[in-house]
This record gives sequence, C-alpha cells and structure tokens, in this order.
Amino acid sequence: MNPKVLLLSWCLLITFTFSCSSPQQTATSKTAAEILGNPDYLAFSFGGYRHSSRDTVPTVSQLKEDLAILAAMDIKLIRTYNTQQFQETANLLQAIRELKTENPAFEMYVMLGAWIDCAGAWSGEVNHEEESLENNTAEVDAAVAFAKEYPDIVKIIAVGNEAMVHWAASYFVRPKIILKWVNYLQERKQSGELPGDLWITSSDNFASWGGGDASYHTADLVALIKAVDYVSMHTYPFHDTHYNPAFWKVPAAEGSLPDSAKVAAAMLRARDYAIAQYQAVADFLDSLGVKKPIHIGETGWASMDSNLYGPTGSHATDEYKAKLYYDYMREWTNAAGMSCFYFEAFDERWKDPTSTAGSENHFGLINLQGEAKYALWDLVDAGVFKGLTRGGKPITKSYQGDKAALMTEVLPPPLASEKD
Repeated sequence: MNPKVLLLSWCLLITFTFSCSSPQQTATSKTAAEILGNPDYLAFSFGGYRHSSRDTVPTVSQLKEDLAILAAMDIKLIRTYNTQQFQETANLLQAIRELKTENPAFEMYVMLGAWIDCAGAWSGEVNHEEESLENNTAEVDAAVAFAKEYPDIVKIIAVGNEAMVHWAASYFVRPKIILKWVNYLQERKQSGELPGDLWITSSDNFASWGGGDASYHTADLVALIKAVDYVSMHTYPFHDTHYNPAFWKVPAAEGSLPDSAKVAAAMLRARDYAIAQYQAVADFLDSLGVKKPIHIGETGWASMDSNLYGPTGSHATDEYKAKLYYDYMREWTNAAGMSCFYFEAFDERWKDPTSTAGSENHFGLINLQGEAKYALWDLVDAGVFKGLTRGGKPITKSYQGDKAALMTEVLPPPLASEKD
C-alpha cells in the first residue's frame, strides 16, 4: 500500500475512534457552556416526590416516567436540591443513565444541588456565623462523587439553595461558607479530579447576589462572585404580591379596565419586576468590573393558595396567571440568551403537608392527578404526552379542558387605593 494512503487510513481510524469514545464529541454530551442560555435546552427545577413526606422516595421507575414527560416537553436540563440527605438524586441519576442506555439519543443534564446549612439549623440554637460542617461536607462530597460517576449528565454543581438570603432564618449562612465550598470544588477541577468543564455556582435570591440591600455587599460576596463560573439568581414576583405588592396592585389609571385587562397588565408588571431584579444583580456585577453570565436559577408562580396569595390575599393564584407568567418568563429569558430553571415541573405535597391548599404545594405545571395545568394545555392538544403516564394516569388537561370553568376562579389584583 502507498505509505501516504496507509498514513491517511491510520489518521482516519484514530479520529473515528476518538470521536466515538470521547463524550465531549457526541451529541448527547454537551458542556455547561453549551447548554446554559441555549433555548434548545430548556430548564426546570425538579422534585419527583409524590407523597406528603420525603421519606417516601420516588423509585427509578417513577422517575423514568417523569423524565419521559419532561423530554416530551423538550426539557433537557433539570435542577436538584440535595445530594445525600435523601435517595432521590441517586435514583434520578440512575434513571437518566438507564434512559440513555435504552435510547442513546436521549438527553437530560443535571444542575446538582448540594444543600448547605448553618450550625444548629432548623433548631432553637441557630448560628449563622458557622456551618453545619458534618452535613455540608457530606453534601459536597456526594456532589463530587456524583459528578465523577456521571460526567455525561452532571454539568453544574450549585452550592446551597437560598443559603445566604437573610429571610431563610432557619438555616442561612454567611457568604464565606459558600465561598469556602465553591473554592474547594474549583480546586478539584484544577487538580483534574473533576471535569474541567463542570461549572460551579450557588443558587440564591437576587438580594444575596448584591441586587438588594447594601447589607449584602460584603468582601466575601465579591470574592464569591469572582469564584463562581456564573451567577444563579432567584426572583419571585409571586411572593412579593404579598410582601412588596406596590408593583402588583392595579393603579388608578387602570381601575376602569375589564378584569381580564387588569390581570394581563399585572402579569406584565410581574415579569418586569423580575427583569428589574435581574438588572439590579447585573448592575452590581458591573460595579465590580466582573463579567459573568447570569441565569435564572429559580422562579415560578403557584396556581392555588388558601392564605396570603389566594382569594383572601393578593389574588395571585390561579392557572391563568401561572400560564401568563410562565410564557412571559420563557419569552424574556430565551430572547436574552439566559437559562430559566422554572419552578417547577410537578406539584409536590410534602412542602406544606399540613395544608393541602398551601401555595408551596402548587407550583408545578402538572398536578398530582397527572393533569397538565393551563400553561401546558397546548402540548396536550399537540399530542406530545400521547402514551405517557404518571402513576398509571395519562396526562390530561386540568378542569377537563374547560377554560370557562377555569376563568371563573381568576380574580383581578386589588386596587392600589385599597388598604392592605
């Protein structure tokens, strides 16, 4: 054989072998940099718990049901919250691996959350200056182990969930604790123990990232912003319909509008409120001369509440408003090149087990009866859930698809002239 032909053949063989064996080169192993901000890789916050306690952990089979539903919705990136305190994350990663084995074209990536607590968290002796070292070490160690075991799936590790915001009074820590663990993980990347393209962040309220009160603007926060690969910020106009409702109430100039127009205008104000919180964080980063991506680590809108946000409160909860918010946030973040980990895919009843109508139980876009809420009715119509079930139940429309019945529960926000 001609030596040049032989050399070319060997080169082609080596190139082909490398491209087949290297997960970086396949369609089913993207990097965090390729996924985040990519509208073809929509994100959701995920919890698959179906009972009133997390003691009943979703099985691998149940999680495969959930993943198939998410994949049908074109969701390819999900966020978790704990690593080792509960078995769900281990089961979830196994479920994704099994689905990838069954169908090599299946894509689902994970932003792996490591829960962080202060010393004495959830007790009468809370110490926000120190950490729960045993718990936090176990959480981060498990995150490292999962990232090493599933490098084709785990693309992001988030140290803490709303772990620095001061209203998380039962468990928050100072930024120095989050910084310690972020630096630890970055060092594991530098040493080669973790993949170099694994991104490290913390997922927290916009105020914790410098977008709110100046009391958060500490040297440790600045160091943390410089240490993370990107900023994962939370924004919840929903909660502020009660806690900071100035943006929500109907101004006098809109008082004579039909109720439907009042609702539409209020939901646009809610979107703009979220954008303003994002901009406040971006402005703080700019003031530091720091150029880092910012993505929405969590936002959502509950469809039911019996207290602060429902008919006797701010009138925020119903499926119609939840759809408007979901659509507006997807439109904004997709156009802006940001990921939005929408909270959340499925209702979870463990979050407020003493009140079935509590808002925390109703942030999902699919309820516990396997019904797609109004935000997803068009997907039901398109047949994307055909053949899929959750707990043996097919995915159908809430309200049996009767929009008129749904709209009877839609209340306009209170007028600005009304007293709280």
